[in-house]
Amino acid sequence: MSSASTRLRAWIAAPELGICHAMNRWGCSPAPLRVFRLVSRLGDGPAWYALMCALALFGAETGATAALHLAVIGVVCLALYRSLKRWTRRPRPFARHRSIRAHIAPLDEFSFPSGHTLHATAFSIVACSYYPLLTWILAPLTLLIALSRVVLGLHYPSDVMAAVAIGASLALLSLSWT
Repeated sequence: MSSASTRLRAWIAAPELGICHAMNRWGCSPAPLRVFRLVSRLGDGPAWYALMCALALFGAETGATAALHLAVIGVVCLALYRSLKRWTRRPRPFARHRSIRAHIAPLDEFSFPSGHTLHATAFSIVACSYYPLLTWILAPLTLLIALSRVVLGLHYPSDVMAAVAIGASLALLSLSWT
């Protein structure tokens, strides 16, 4: 890589690293740390599995369809995000910068994209398209999950923003087919 290319990448990455540092330091406070650890763990899957079960059991005539749609979009998101992580192999912020602390253990080695955010975005868009009132619950949960990934030192903001774009694109594409 050329010297100019290296300098350009460093210039672009500097503001993002500053955001990582600021959010990671803020997350060291006990109250935010507890909240972000909890929402991150919910984003590991339990919230989405519970949502699928609840929709299948109590979602009236569209519940089973919505739950199946969520399951399918979940599998597609999983396959795509794993492929992207293997392809990009971007180190996590805490692994690259000693000044950033991982407040919880990551589920895998690489940073790009945020699988938690990708799934939260896709699941929320699909679920809310079937049940708009869920927006009041799922929009804040999705935002907290996305923030938690940076606060906890596991992702860069660009990992999260890319995951939002990918998750939203997949969800909207899947909705256009229904």
